[in-house]
Amino acid sequence: MISENEIKKYVAKILKDLAENGQAGPAGQAGQGAAAAKSAAQPAVDDGAILPDILEEDLSERIDVPNPHNLEALKAIKKITPARIGVGRAGHRYLTHTLLRFRADHAVAMDAVFTDVPDEWMAEHNLPKFQTVCENKDVFLTRPDLGRRFGPEEAAKIKALVGSNNKVVVFVADGLSTKAVTVNAIDTLKAMTDGLKSFGIPLSAPFFVKYGRVGSEDAVSEITGAEVVVCLIGERPGLVTSESMSAYICYKAYPNIPEAKRTVISNIHRGGTPAVEAGSYIADLVKLMLEKKASGLDLKL
Repeated sequence: MISENEIKKYVAKILKDLAENGQAGPAGQAGQGAAAAKSAAQPAVDDGAILPDILEEDLSERIDVPNPHNLEALKAIKKITPARIGVGRAGHRYLTHTLLRFRADHAVAMDAVFTDVPDEWMAEHNLPKFQTVCENKDVFLTRPDLGRRFGPEEAAKIKALVGSNNKVVVFVADGLSTKAVTVNAIDTLKAMTDGLKSFGIPLSAPFFVKYGRVGSEDAVSEITGAEVVVCLIGERPGLVTSESMSAYICYKAYPNIPEAKRTVISNIHRGGTPAVEAGSYIADLVKLMLEKKASGLDLKL
């Protein structure tokens, strides 16, 4: 009986012969012949060529199911949902393209969570930066409670910038998606500001909160004495998009306020509610909150 070590040695020799392209006897000659045949059958590959970005393909247009029973129905369904349907299979496994696209979308989502909003972006849009008591991204992700609080120095700086007894305070927080914020926050802010201005409602200077959770708006409300606080924050990314931002709006918030007292506009992104449209709607909601002195489930729309 051949031992396991002998089998390993034999396999290693064959692989070596194949790698040397014909320099080691019959096995090598076979490898050389196969390589020559492959070279003749396929055009040369340009090592400097740029491969197409798999993320740019519209999955709603792709049908990987061979000979579907009702092709038109499948196309119609794919047009109305971003869910991964009709992806086909190879035996019991996903097709290579399906797996690669899944991993690519997952990588984009991971990047959105683990990268920070660049300081240059804040400077470009004149957003002063304040940080919660989270020391770094790891603490932020593992201690949500710390992403809702500010240290004494940061609280004093926020009050110095915004003042006290404000009508409306708005800020941007990174939350769980950097990309959502950098893509949508500014257009939302501009539309909201224009809307509030048209209503004659004063708005304090906007700012940015690093490592901020939704509950950081409760601390901001307490620090500034604002009647209404608007928090634009990056939501947890998924495999459909990493650009989804939400607006959490609260009337006279305070630490540990019930979540039912927040009003939320979610899915602010190009495939959901466009940023400009969301900003205009936020302005309308803020006006109504000031009139009704309520938010969340207490606000009757």
